[in-house]
Amino acid sequence: MPVEFISAINVNPSNEINRLGRTAVDPAYFRRYVRELEAAGFDYTLVPYASSYHDPFAIANAVVATSEHISPIVALRPNTMFPTVAAKALATLDQLGGGRVAVHLIAGGSDHEQAREGDYLTKEQRYERTAEYIDVMRKVWTHTEAFDHQGTYYQFQDFVSAIRPTHGTIPISVGGSSKEAYEVGGSRADIFGLWGEPLVDTRAQMDRVAAEAARAGRTDVPRTWVTFRPIIAATEELAWDKANRTLAVLQGGVSGASGWRPITLGGHDPQNVGSQRLLEIASRQDVHDRALWTPTAAATGAAGASTALVGTPETVAAAILDYVDLGADLISIRGYDNLNDLVDYGRHVLPLVKQELAHREATGQRGTLQDDHLGALATSTSTSTREGVLA
Repeated sequence: MPVEFISAINVNPSNEINRLGRTAVDPAYFRRYVRELEAAGFDYTLVPYASSYHDPFAIANAVVATSEHISPIVALRPNTMFPTVAAKALATLDQLGGGRVAVHLIAGGSDHEQAREGDYLTKEQRYERTAEYIDVMRKVWTHTEAFDHQGTYYQFQDFVSAIRPTHGTIPISVGGSSKEAYEVGGSRADIFGLWGEPLVDTRAQMDRVAAEAARAGRTDVPRTWVTFRPIIAATEELAWDKANRTLAVLQGGVSGASGWRPITLGGHDPQNVGSQRLLEIASRQDVHDRALWTPTAAATGAAGASTALVGTPETVAAAILDYVDLGADLISIRGYDNLNDLVDYGRHVLPLVKQELAHREATGQRGTLQDDHLGALATSTSTSTREGVLA
């Protein structure tokens, strides 16, 4: 399958840089954001989940209604919805979008955060439940006759759904960096999500997932989804200046709106193995490989996707292609200054990546994008934009 691009949805202008601290949906801003995602050339937008966040199904339905091509990825915790109900909700959304939906299942990386909504299972149990959840959803989407289910976490009788996904199924994503995540994702997922780590660490995780897929008897492997927070500017010097300004805000060195507090998923000592890995990687050194920058992870406690790619559009596009060459075929990029960064990515980064991939497809050869000196497309577009802040 071709390389595809993911971003994340925003429902109002608040972000980690301006620190507005707003929680209410701003419908006009939301519609504009979706239109900008589509104009930028993204394929998917993640609709995140946390105990304090907006309902992801309502947001995903609005994404489908507002766009023609963007597919929402609904983040879903199994403890919040019975699997038959989730399967029907996803199939309904998929029909409304003409086949545009995916689901990202979150087993839960923090006992504290899970307990906020009444989930007291251990981490191992949560992953066992996720595996059962996937099996049930797939049965709901494929069975035309009523069936019973007597599992460890779910039991029901005589169920059949009249609602089918447009293309017969819906892509299921699982993420994580624990043994349990590799096992469940490798055996059952269509997509496996990773946070942005150095190339060698990313390759090692991909190999773990592939090994679990083979152990489960699969002849394929899940597609790999890797997430970054790029910081770009017209020159390397300006990009690093911008990166250090961003870091100062994340560290609290630049005051924002009074009363602003970051939303966290369980404190500054994360149980999440992915967060622990990012913090360990950040402790090694600041810059890895071509452009991966880790102080942003350290500044935020690595509570989510938090490693940056820093540089000119050329540098960042080349770094993205390094991961594509590694085997990643879903690239997630979202900024710290969300709307402005989104526009800049669409005008200055995605075109470079897509141009190089098209060149490879047409010629069977790698172009010059990953050389030290890069050609005309980025140079011709590296000026300030209407909404972007490429400077």
